[in-house]
Formats: sequence, structure tokens, C-alpha cells
Amino acid sequence: MMRRVFNGVMRVVSSAIGLLMMAMGTIFALQGLNLAFRRGFMVGDPHWTFYGVVLALVGLAQLVWSNTRQH
Repeated sequence: MMRRVFNGVMRVVSSAIGLLMMAMGTIFALQGLNLAFRRGFMVGDPHWTFYGVVLALVGLAQLVWSNTRQH
């Protein structure tokens, strides 16, 4: 019983972390492309576009893993 509850809670937490990583990565990439939040040190820097895409992909992998792993 407790194991099932723990797995459910951790799945929600892991999914939330994945979604947060995807959102942050998207913002980083958009700033690197000079498309969003046009103030700051990331704006127009192609390095941040790359970092943002990588972070968003890692977040997507986290989301997929947390929802497809065995019980």
C-alpha cells in the first residue's frame, strides 16, 4: 500500500520536474533566438539557444521516463 502511494507521489514530482525543465529550456532557447524577454545576458546568444534545447530535451526525457517506467 505505502509503496504504491510513494510511487504515485514520486511520479507526480518527477513529472513536475520534467515539465519545469521543459519550460525553462524553452525560455532559454527563445531568449537565445531573441524572441522572448528581450532583456538580459542571454538575449541573442546562440549558446543559450543550444543550452535551452538540451534542457528541454532532458526535461522531455524525464517526463517520458517517469510515466513509462515499471511499477
